[in-house]
Amino acid sequence: MTMIKHELKQSRISLTVWTLSIGFLLAVCIFMFPEMKGQMDSVSDMFASMGGFTEAFGMDKVSFGTFIGFYSVECGNILGLGGAFFAALCAVSMLAKEEKEHTAEFLFAHPVSRFRIVSEKLFAAIIQILILNAVIYAAAIGSSAAIGEEIPWTEITLMHLANFIMQLEIAGICFGISAFLKRGSLGAGLGVAIIMFFLNIVANISDSAKFLKYITPFGYADGPEIAKSLELDWKLVLIGMAIGVISAAVGYIKYCKKDIS
Repeated sequence: MTMIKHELKQSRISLTVWTLSIGFLLAVCIFMFPEMKGQMDSVSDMFASMGGFTEAFGMDKVSFGTFIGFYSVECGNILGLGGAFFAALCAVSMLAKEEKEHTAEFLFAHPVSRFRIVSEKLFAAIIQILILNAVIYAAAIGSSAAIGEEIPWTEITLMHLANFIMQLEIAGICFGISAFLKRGSLGAGLGVAIIMFFLNIVANISDSAKFLKYITPFGYADGPEIAKSLELDWKLVLIGMAIGVISAAVGYIKYCKKDIS
């Protein structure tokens, strides 16, 4: 528990900034809906004629004239990208920073196994992602109630659950990558999140690239698709969870045998 407390204390400013930033942007987006509600039908018609761009962001699956349609596209992108970036940056620095900041010698001099150290670092990352999502979910529900809209509990809850699972998968991948890094790690984390996001866009546009949905976690965290089907694609979720667990396991194996410079 000592390592978990240390990591949470060390990351408290970063966690606070990311949580407040994503929550604020989400609330602003929601508060914009009443002002734009009357214009949404014409906006939907305009987007419907934009071909690939419409399909890329799932705007062909929902109506902008409804609150959940607006939320799934506009707020969904804020939640998806913001959460993915935070999860990637949080996890990818967990192991790499010990060599980069030359604190590994001090850390491993204590009578604690590497396995326990790696485990507590991973749990610290998961706790931060859980806190982020709990606060953002509360902000979304509170903002929706504040504008007087009937809260679509099922859709919003499923979207936030899917994004939480997606962030855990990305965290697992980046945590595994972190074990192989010695210096810079932030670029690698952001790169993973951005690549996964664009793979989903490609899969939405091209029928021949639909298989990419099995690779990118954004495939099962697609807000418009969830709003349309009212369920998660559990086959994709299970595949994503397996990828995240395997990646984290690779990180365990690598770091527990690694020569720390």
